[in-house]
Parts: sequence; C-alpha cells; structure tokens
Amino acid sequence: MWKKLLQQNSGTLIYSLLLVVVPVVVSSGLGFLLYRNQELMHSLTPEQMLLYYLLISLTMAFALTPTTFVALATGFFVGWEGFPGVVIAYGAASLIGYQMARLIDQGKLERLLHQFPKAEGIRDELRSQSWSLIILTRISPVLPFAFMTFVLSLVRVPRMRFLVASMVGMLPRTLFFFWVGTQAQDLLALLQNPNAGTSGKLLMGGLVVISFGGLYVLLNRAFKKALAKSA
Repeated sequence: MWKKLLQQNSGTLIYSLLLVVVPVVVSSGLGFLLYRNQELMHSLTPEQMLLYYLLISLTMAFALTPTTFVALATGFFVGWEGFPGVVIAYGAASLIGYQMARLIDQGKLERLLHQFPKAEGIRDELRSQSWSLIILTRISPVLPFAFMTFVLSLVRVPRMRFLVASMVGMLPRTLFFFWVGTQAQDLLALLQNPNAGTSGKLLMGGLVVISFGGLYVLLNRAFKKALAKSA
C-alpha cells in the first residue's frame, strides 16, 4: 500500500510536506519585516484592514504564516477590535485550503483506498465522527493549520461541517494568543516567547493533551470498528 501511495500521490505528499515546512521559514522573515514597519501597522485605514484580513486568509491557507503568528501579531497591532476579522480569516483560510487540497488530489487517494478495504473502512469511520475529529485537530497549538486542513479534506469531510467545526476548534487557542498579543510591549519578544509564562505553558500543554488524547481515542475506535466490519 505504501509503495502505491508514494507512486500515485507524489504531488499530494510533496504539497503536504511544504505545508509543514514553509510556515516556519516565512514567519521568521515576516516577523522581522513587521518589526521594522510597526508604525505603518498601527495606522491602517478600514480599507487597509480589509485588505490585511484578505491577505492573512491567503497566507494561512497556503501555509505562508502560522495561525499562532497571525493571532499574536494582530492582537499586538490592532487589539480586540481585530479579533472578529481574524476569526473570519481563519474560516476563509480553511475553505481555501480545503478546496486546494481537493484540486491537487483530484480523487487519487479515494481511488487508492478502494483497493484497500480496511484502510477505506478506517477513513469512513473517521468521517462519521468528523465533528470530533476536526475540533480535536484544531484545538492543538502544535498541529500545523494548513497541513491539517489538507489532511481533513482528504478524509472528505463535508465542507460546511468542516468550516464550522474548524472555527469552533480554533477559538480557545486563538483567544489565548490574541490576548497575549494585546498584552505585549515588544513584538520580537512576543514572537520569540508567546506563551505568557507558566500559566500560558500550562494552558497550551492542556490543549495538547486534550487534542492528542482525544485523537488517540478517536483513531483507536475507528481502527477497531473498521477491522470488526471487515472481519
């Protein structure tokens, strides 16, 4: 199965790898650029703010900026009045990434899974529990946003369910990082250490435990159900 997966889905796998690597590289350079142009960011007009939200929707969708970076920077420069715009931008980025993944894959993974009934059964079980699956992946502050968008789209989660569950799952960590951004006094220090001390580290650790623990239970249940049906 793995050999066929690599042969028939090489473009898909390369794109998914880029979604993990690119955000780390780009956000470092963008952070320095924002630091050098802080006065401009503090004086954006309403029209420029709309353009800003459109741009971050695209950069998050194509893995140019991590969602944590966007929440921190927007909180720092704009304050709480920018929070609704960021949430909407997250939703737009989710839909753009979802559609891009479908265009790149073009049903290749679906056709491959038809050749392996057990794997297809596991995928179907995960899709039947897609609300929990999406929310658990979005809660985690360590799972890359664009990469998980790509993976979830290949599970063929319904589009509107994907959008709503993504926005719900993103809220806890978005609220936290946005608040950290509003409290910061220095942009570079904020981007280098965004966890706001011990309480922040505990909160992030708790979200990681909830996310990975829940995903483990979900995946384990899907494997058992799929194997039971195939037997």
